[in-house]
Amino acid sequence: MRILLCSHVFAPDVGGIETVSRVLAEQFSRMGSTVTVVTQTPGLPSSTEYDVVRQPSPGNLRALARKSDLIFQSGISLRTLLPLLFCGKPIAITHHGPLARNGRRGWQEYFKLSLLPLCHNIAISQAIAGELPVKSTVIGDPFESQEFNDPGTAAREKDIVFLGRVVPEKGCRLALHALALLKADGLCPSFTVIGDGSEMPVLRKLSAELGIADQVDFRGLLLHGRGCEVARHKIMLIPSVWAEPFGLVALEGLAAGCVLAASSDGGLPEAVGGCGLLFPNSDVPAMAAALKRLLTDAPLRQKLLSGRDRHLERFQPQTAARHYLVYFESVLARRSG
Repeated sequence: MRILLCSHVFAPDVGGIETVSRVLAEQFSRMGSTVTVVTQTPGLPSSTEYDVVRQPSPGNLRALARKSDLIFQSGISLRTLLPLLFCGKPIAITHHGPLARNGRRGWQEYFKLSLLPLCHNIAISQAIAGELPVKSTVIGDPFESQEFNDPGTAAREKDIVFLGRVVPEKGCRLALHALALLKADGLCPSFTVIGDGSEMPVLRKLSAELGIADQVDFRGLLLHGRGCEVARHKIMLIPSVWAEPFGLVALEGLAAGCVLAASSDGGLPEAVGGCGLLFPNSDVPAMAAALKRLLTDAPLRQKLLSGRDRHLERFQPQTAARHYLVYFESVLARRSG
């Protein structure tokens, strides 16, 4: 199968969609498909298992589409969708989030919604599928199994870890307040923040004001060794304020051997899969209570992680890519039939 994979953002950028698009491109290629990635992310050419075309013109896009059997958009982008809409090739779109900006829809979002019936739609979670106005197939995101792979030998001398963008919607500020509640209750767990973003200065100041600066280790953005660092912790905290569409970071934490404490809205519970405790979004006392249970009850942590391998199997790169290819083959078969 010849696949034109359109990902508005891609490596060397770092992020969830970038990771998923790269993992799928690698797996499709290893499974025998010919893959060309088109992206608006600039970068230097690199030796890979697939071709990457950066910032192509509409004419170049259409030329690439003519050489392909199927167009796959990893995240809907009008910049690449419109030139390809009537190229005569089937278009499959994976929806990585709701078609809204800060909970509201502008003309671009309504325009995108109007185009969905012309495409084949995939949702990364049941939560996202429920928000789409068209029928969709649910295929969960694959995680980086090579980067996040618990060898079973980690000492886990650290307590709680956060991994992700340090921005308001990810809830790190609330996590610090939960730590302050735990300290008032006589618990002083360590807390590692892996990531960077606009909230970092605020968090450093807040940790000092709350009297927990000695518990918090701001590691910044780690481009290498994230999996090993996460595996040094017992618990991964995902304190998102907004309703996460899915929660790739939850899979990464589980793969590294951490039990999860996570917000309960959106698609995040689907990623947690019974391998952790959930608390209502933005509820600091409930977050602190969940953390206290996990910190003080080792048998509970072990019980919650007992189904980890079975849960993660659905999201292994090879498994997710296989689901995609089976879906693509069904699209092409319906078209030819």
